[in-house]
Amino acid sequence: MVYTLLFFFIFLKSLDLSAMAAPLRPNYYSETCPQAEFIVKDEMKKAMKKEVRSVASVMRLQFHDCFVNGCDASLLLDDTPNMLGEKLALSNINSLRSYEVVDEVKEALERACPGVVSCADLLIMAARDAVVLTGGPNWEVKLGRLDSLTASQEDSNQIMPSPRSNATYLIDLFSRFNLSVRDLVALSGSHSIGKGRCFSIVFRLYNQSGSGRPDPTIEPRFREKLDKLCPRGGDGNVTGDLDATPEIFDNQYFKDLVNGRGFLNSDQTLHANPITREYVREFSVSQEKFFKAFADGMIRMGDLQSGRPGEIRRDCRVANSRRPRVEVLFETSKREE
Repeated sequence: MVYTLLFFFIFLKSLDLSAMAAPLRPNYYSETCPQAEFIVKDEMKKAMKKEVRSVASVMRLQFHDCFVNGCDASLLLDDTPNMLGEKLALSNINSLRSYEVVDEVKEALERACPGVVSCADLLIMAARDAVVLTGGPNWEVKLGRLDSLTASQEDSNQIMPSPRSNATYLIDLFSRFNLSVRDLVALSGSHSIGKGRCFSIVFRLYNQSGSGRPDPTIEPRFREKLDKLCPRGGDGNVTGDLDATPEIFDNQYFKDLVNGRGFLNSDQTLHANPITREYVREFSVSQEKFFKAFADGMIRMGDLQSGRPGEIRRDCRVANSRRPRVEVLFETSKREE
């Protein structure tokens, strides 16, 4: 009954995402900020030089943003006295990171084209660039999104899956956003780069499904490695590689799943389930097919919009209406000079 009500709620949310919204198109900023895509990629390169993992972290922000009321940068809003945002939602707290990279990209865009490029579009461009810079596919991004005026921790909690999710749950969730099983498996390949926390896997190692035993799908030698990395009662914030090549975007992630070496339960379950296993095996054999499916999935996910009123935020963390009035007046006077 609980799952039925939850999926009904998500279904209603997915209907919202088909509401009237501004049409998205490539080269949206060709006249108003023609250097926008170059600026984003340049800032992502700088971030990658400082910390390779940061670009993987930025890439994941698109998924966590788009599934909750569309791709509107609601994820980036800080909490206010009257609003609990999404950063501290169950699937995001102590997990999502590199918000400071987004800040740096936005500051560079504002210096070049004040008040033109939305934070929502920034996330879409940055996610694409994160993939390209680590060796993955390139694709043309559609732009023209507005930034939300608010955010909802409750909505995020009710929609976003946990690392414990199984394939059946994930298939149902993605279908409610008109994303196919192929999209689900391909987009899970975002875990080709980056790291995950021990907190997310200790149940797999010591108490899978309340059995008091480890997940039997974990390859024994890999489990020994994870046991040392994440001992019972150890530091849950210690991180491990999501696949064997965590700094290269490739199809190694799927090869690892075939061999029982997936880090997260929500990853390994894709090989355990016969419906998703077909695509896991296909992508493990053909990196070309994975790259194409991943790019297609990112474009489709990027199309999710709520149709709600929005704005172009000057600071991705704060709605324009909450920015200090002195700062707003200063910017207005500068534009009038």
